Amino acid sequence: MGDLNKVVVHYLTGKLLKGTTQDFFPNRPVFHMQPADGSPAVEVRARDLKAVFFVRDFEGNGARKDLRGFVSAPAETSQGKKIAVKFKDGELLCGYSLSYSPERIGFFMFPADPGSNNTRVFVVKTGAQEVKAGPAADALAQRVIDQSRAA
Repeated sequence: MGDLNKVVVHYLTGKLLKGTTQDFFPNRPVFHMQPADGSPAVEVRARDLKAVFFVRDFEGNGARKDLRGFVSAPAETSQGKKIAVKFKDGELLCGYSLSYSPERIGFFMFPADPGSNNTRVFVVKTGAQEVKAGPAADALAQRVIDQSRAA
């Protein structure tokens, strides 16, 4: 078995499930999760998900305002190239990815916001409305931010 990871699973339906997993692998269609509330372990199917958020803790900091966009970050870091994801539910995630490929079921990304409760996120392609890498990631992030300000 692998390391015990704290995760928050976001389903396409909007449902959230917090717990731990030891058998998540990006190339497998199913993994198992032990819910944080102590209920029995559940089988999670990747095709039903928006994303899997690997978190520092389950509570986070409700008073903290997450940084949106890249905030003058470099185009490439040791965590990969810039990537921006606009999910079908309207959420915007900005970060870096070493493994983005449009042909895969999903990819890992590391948040651009260093204070994020997320250590990494596995984005499931079916949950994303739009994914842009490199310079196009900045443009997508700015467009989504501008649209949310105008609303």
